[in-house]
Amino acid sequence: MTELSPHLQDLSDFVMASPSSYHAAAEAARRLEAVGFARVDERLDLPSAPGGYVLVRDGAVMAWRIPDDGRQQGARGADGSVPVFRILGAHTDSPTFKLKPNPSTSREGWRQAGVEVYGGPLLNSWLDRELCFAGRLVTADGREHLVRTGPIARFPQLAIHLDREVNNGLTLDRQRHLNPIWGAETVGTAGSSAEGVGDEATEVTDILAVLAATAGLEPDAVAGADVVMADTQAPGLFGGAGEFFASGRLDNLSSVHAGVVAMEQLVTGAGAGRVADGMAGESAGAPVIPVLAAFDHEELGSASRSGAAGPVLEDVLRRVLVALGVEGQGAARSFAGSWLLSADAGHLVHPNYSERHDPVNHPRPNGGPLLKINANQRYSTDAAGAAAFARWCGVAGVPFQEFVSNNTVPCGSTIGPISATRLGIRTVDVGIGLLSMHSAREMCGAGDPARLTGAVGAFYSGV
Repeated sequence: MTELSPHLQDLSDFVMASPSSYHAAAEAARRLEAVGFARVDERLDLPSAPGGYVLVRDGAVMAWRIPDDGRQQGARGADGSVPVFRILGAHTDSPTFKLKPNPSTSREGWRQAGVEVYGGPLLNSWLDRELCFAGRLVTADGREHLVRTGPIARFPQLAIHLDREVNNGLTLDRQRHLNPIWGAETVGTAGSSAEGVGDEATEVTDILAVLAATAGLEPDAVAGADVVMADTQAPGLFGGAGEFFASGRLDNLSSVHAGVVAMEQLVTGAGAGRVADGMAGESAGAPVIPVLAAFDHEELGSASRSGAAGPVLEDVLRRVLVALGVEGQGAARSFAGSWLLSADAGHLVHPNYSERHDPVNHPRPNGGPLLKINANQRYSTDAAGAAAFARWCGVAGVPFQEFVSNNTVPCGSTIGPISATRLGIRTVDVGIGLLSMHSAREMCGAGDPARLTGAVGAFYSGV
């Protein structure tokens, strides 16, 4: 098999480190701290000194970098211009299944877990896969403990011999058929120890106890849990020339990863600069503060304290400006000169269902990131945003493709319209193209994640 490129290997490592939104936020913060970003506590005043900062709120992560240009006024321009933001917006969550309260059940000798469908997964794609549980446990003292098991669970499909009509249409009852197995009551039989299952395994009857032990906690110490399921198969290349990349959670860890890498490159490269001259409607010469805003709960509509409909991004932006001494109408001026690049995966044309797509605009794998357009503002892209994205891709030297839906197949939405409505900041919706979106294992063109990262890097630079 063709080896992964360095960029895809890095994306693969990021995906495998991020089986839940809480892990994704923690991994993004860990990586940024490793290149010099300082972790901040939102209960304290945000700093004004030049440098990078990262804040984690539940399963969301916000990161920004105040430019160091030698002036006493932090990021203020010498002419008194207020700084502007270049925000890469994404989300850390993916469609999955979440543990219910009192989840441990047993039936016919099988240990099972009660789960609730989270978002809109392609249910059949989760069948017959080795799955883990991952998320956070909270103890009575309020401390959070990230936890993840190894491959422990599975939704086993009914054999065709017991359902001869299954290939005429599979119907899954979300309550009856989607209770994963994770253990058996009949363990410790002859030969089982050779497979790594000892007699003491008969005592493991509670999935929360398994999670607590994995986190190094006593079961009684766990007072709350936010735990989801994730596919454990590692990402990889396939295709005749290795031109395709398959992975879980590309929607939307591909965009979070692009933002993290672009932020890291600001530290090792030239860093963000000033808004370029010569572009109508831009705050030419204003210092640029690049921001990564990776929200949680997009798959549920974003209405939470860590979602795009909540206050977390606006709080950070306004508090950064206050820390830099921007007063009065300065925040409104800053927002008016800022951009938000809302990055979330989109759809490639499906060769077996091409009639479901627009008859003209057919995004292809390895054709570059998608510019997502919708007349009904399900995506926020307008003419000015389209021109700006073309400019950023041009500077990065990457192609891009337009995506628009078939008129009879309404498209989904993402954080773009929500953020634009809340903030009033100009917003463009983009993302890499996928097949099998919301499957347990999605796919994209192997070259497209790096191209999105390149476009984000140009966006952050201020051009």
